[in-house]
Amino acid sequence: MNAVRQTWVIFTGRYLRELYRQPTVIFIALLQPIIWLLLFGALFKEVSRIPGFGTGSYITYLTPGVVIMTAIFGSSWTGMSYIEDMGSGVLDRFLTAPVSRGALTAAMLAYQAVTTIVQSAIIIGIGWAIGADFTGGVPGLIVLVGISVLIALAMAGLSNGFALLTKQREALIGASTTLVLPLTFLSGAFLSLRLVPSWIADVARFNPVHWAESAGRIAVQASPAWATVGSYVGFLAIAAAVTAFAGTRAFRTYQRSL
Repeated sequence: MNAVRQTWVIFTGRYLRELYRQPTVIFIALLQPIIWLLLFGALFKEVSRIPGFGTGSYITYLTPGVVIMTAIFGSSWTGMSYIEDMGSGVLDRFLTAPVSRGALTAAMLAYQAVTTIVQSAIIIGIGWAIGADFTGGVPGLIVLVGISVLIALAMAGLSNGFALLTKQREALIGASTTLVLPLTFLSGAFLSLRLVPSWIADVARFNPVHWAESAGRIAVQASPAWATVGSYVGFLAIAAAVTAFAGTRAFRTYQRSL
């Protein structure tokens, strides 16, 4: 119970306060995804006419992919907050205080969940405005947002752990770029896996980003295959739990290096 209270205090007293003071952070991170949504949606709108694509509207196909892409791009930078705290001495003060390491991780992940929900809702709204058809209605959209949160938490835990281990801004930037872009382009975010080389389709089956996008697309359909969505959600939940645990354990390595 003490850890829950600590999580709430850190989450509301620090992260939500920072978000209140600088709300533009949410929208700055949306600039690139919005450009991709509008640009790719216009450039490749005829792709859906290719036999075997599997859907009647490219923007309907693309929007869930951009929702997931936004989630992983934004969450891959969460470790930067720890690196800034290292430089200012804030993180060392937290670690010498009677605060649970799990509470530090949980508060950071809760903040990431909130920003992901807001960003996902904005992308969905823009997609709908330019023609995306979400026949699954509000329940499907809620599931899509929930899936974006799960993949964001998994990536955020990984980013936090890497930041604590390397303690270098440049290392985190390099790792984020190296990891996120291949995961995105090898996931079927922009093109149906029915139309890509077989080796890309094979790789995508083991790609968490593909799990998230596939589950999100299925959820917003008129008659979702909820069993398939549930299996993907389970895999993503496991990934989020594992990276959160690893990120929390990384505090020990950081402290031993001081």
